[in-house]
Amino acid sequence: MPQKARDVKKALTRKGFEESKGRDHHVYFLIYNGRKTNIATKISHNCSDINDSLCSIMARQMRLRNLDFNRFVDCSLKLERYIEMLVANAQLDPLEENPQ
Repeated sequence: MPQKARDVKKALTRKGFEESKGRDHHVYFLIYNGRKTNIATKISHNCSDINDSLCSIMARQMRLRNLDFNRFVDCSLKLERYIEMLVANAQLDPLEENPQ
């Protein structure tokens, strides 16, 4: 399903991604445990709508299925669940408990 670029940008920045402006694209890196991860996606500067094929590419870059990407953008997939999915799929290491 096509998405508005502004909606995707808003979802990314609200859910743990940090924007880095490049020459041709806005690049969004997932920040996890205070560090930049290798999970990133990008949106062209002049993009207003993101078509199905680009949504599919962005979903893969974010380690999501297309349906989950759409849920991520429309906010039915929360950040906590997204992180749980990445940890379960060994894309991120689980947070270490602080021994007291």
